[in-house]
Amino acid sequence: MSTAPAGLGTAAAAGSGLLGEVYLAFSTAVLPALRRRPDAEAAAAMREVNRVILNPVFGTLFGGTALACGAALVVAALDGEPLRAAGAVAGLAGFAVTAAVNIPLNTALEGGGPWSAFDRRWTLANHLRTATSALAVVLLLL
Repeated sequence: MSTAPAGLGTAAAAGSGLLGEVYLAFSTAVLPALRRRPDAEAAAAMREVNRVILNPVFGTLFGGTALACGAALVVAALDGEPLRAAGAVAGLAGFAVTAAVNIPLNTALEGGGPWSAFDRRWTLANHLRTATSALAVVLLLL
């Protein structure tokens, strides 16, 4: 018998999917658009994006998804569901990449400097968290 509260895996998958869509939009639209702008303008735009995204809706989605994935991992481990556990880990990996790479780069960019100094590392990390979010959705829903 499952120890999972009703909908926990679905909530973790839905949150991961929504976050993955945000990250995908950055990879396919925002980042290419920034590269077409002069460096100082791109840096200013990214700084503004970083300020605007700090809002209750995104914060709840981001933090809530991490909590749901953490809880789903515990339940999947207790229930002996390795694919769901792997999905929860993938969801948490996106959170970890954001915390370890994207947020520190955002903080450094806020301190000044050209976007080109941050673009490559930020973009690679963003692609990674897009992929981990997509993987989380698939594995959590199997």
